[in-house]
Amino acid sequence: DDPSLERHFKGHRDAVTSVDFSLNKKQLASGSMDSCLMIWSMRPQMRAYRFVGHKDAVMCVQFSPSGHLVVSGSRDKTVRLWVPSVKGESTVFKAHTGTVRSVHFSSDGQSLVTASDDKTIKVWTVHRQKFLFSLSQHINWVRCAKFSPDGRLIVSASDDKTVKLWDKTSRECIHSFCEHGGFVNHVDFHPSGTCIAAAGTDNTVKVWDVRMNRLLQHYQGNAVVNSLSFHPSGNYLVTASNDSTLKILDLLEGRLLYTLHGHQGPATCVAFSRTGDFFASGGSDEQVMVWKTNFDAADYGDVLKTQKSGTSVDGTQCTQQSEMECGVHLKKTKPQDPGRNHHHHQQQEEEAIANTLEHIVGQLDVLTQTVSILEQRLTLTEDKLKECLENQQKIIQNKVN
Repeated sequence: DDPSLERHFKGHRDAVTSVDFSLNKKQLASGSMDSCLMIWSMRPQMRAYRFVGHKDAVMCVQFSPSGHLVVSGSRDKTVRLWVPSVKGESTVFKAHTGTVRSVHFSSDGQSLVTASDDKTIKVWTVHRQKFLFSLSQHINWVRCAKFSPDGRLIVSASDDKTVKLWDKTSRECIHSFCEHGGFVNHVDFHPSGTCIAAAGTDNTVKVWDVRMNRLLQHYQGNAVVNSLSFHPSGNYLVTASNDSTLKILDLLEGRLLYTLHGHQGPATCVAFSRTGDFFASGGSDEQVMVWKTNFDAADYGDVLKTQKSGTSVDGTQCTQQSEMECGVHLKKTKPQDPGRNHHHHQQQEEEAIANTLEHIVGQLDVLTQTVSILEQRLTLTEDKLKECLENQQKIIQNKVN
């Protein structure tokens, strides 16, 4: 089945810059040049929330992994952390001296990475809301920065035409990819963490292996690519372009699968939901659209099967590394169905697998939240202990004096 338009949200008063789904798919966040952040409910007849606080265009938004927070970055040079409820309260992070183009939570929800026109990438702690450190080797605006799934690496894309890979612990740039012929608008990690994809004003999408620092795939379009998002299975990539189209790329076959027309004017942003059954797009036409994926019903089953079997991928894409290594999974070709029963049975199996996966994701989310709370308590205890020791030190010094 082809992807199909599911919902259509109107409410922004200027170009939409960013979209993101909450973990449970019940909410969708969007940012706009109208300085507002909007939270849309995926349930029909539920009202949308408009959050006001930024003094200028909102350039980027993202839900925290647990879905309890939303972060936004703005042309007003600030980052805001919102509680997506009726009150719409937010706290402000200030350290950048230029427009904040990109915000991204680490997968454990503990850290934030932000990218700015001040040419720096900054890392923050979420629960203490504290600035930690800057990465500053780009020589032009930084459009995008993301954590790797395991949180050890950061990837960034810049108007200096490079994509840089950073080690979060050593805070050093470990590689620069310089193959883009124009500004690099967007970059993201493959769900396996082994590859990255970047989109540029040279109308291309490039996929690199971050362990070999080698270009794996190159897609040439005919318009500036503004945004991209990996399907959670790792088998597909969706892109948003200035020619108003969304394109779905099949990473296994290395080819264009679908071109979708919905926006009038440039498509500015696109994102898959966390389970991959929907994706959302935003455009300079002020509209937010939600699409039903449709083409991925069998993927989770396939991914689970192929992960066990470990055959090698077509040499053109990954030169015979095992598929788990490469982080790109082979798709099994299904035998022709002699009868419909088999198809029905298969569908049930796929649904069961999808449900199990969703349950696991839910459980992981609860664990992440618990760990987060424990870490916060630990931090508080550490702070108290430090305070006690400092006070003790003072008392001793006073006695000595």
